[in-house]
Amino acid sequence: MPIVNVSLQVIPITGEKSSYPVVDKVIEYIADRGVKFLVGPMETTMEGEFDELIDIVKKAQEICIKEGASRVISVVKIDYSAKGVTMDEKIGKYR
Repeated sequence: MPIVNVSLQVIPITGEKSSYPVVDKVIEYIADRGVKFLVGPMETTMEGEFDELIDIVKKAQEICIKEGASRVISVVKIDYSAKGVTMDEKIGKYR
């Protein structure tokens, strides 16, 4: 299976509490999975096998609820090509 990019924005609904600690737990989980990732101001982009990244997206929902969110809204973007897709080919010239 080709390498793909998946961007994930989680929006935990936490009431009066800050949602940043919940988002931090999701990012920590992504880092622990060992996939290449880049944290941005609005979303985190990951690079790897499609099935593994989709599993991370699924688990992110559970993490948000476990960390105190009453619900979570997620925005997922997938860049898929049979040849594979890397973050470096998209943004390498800006680094």
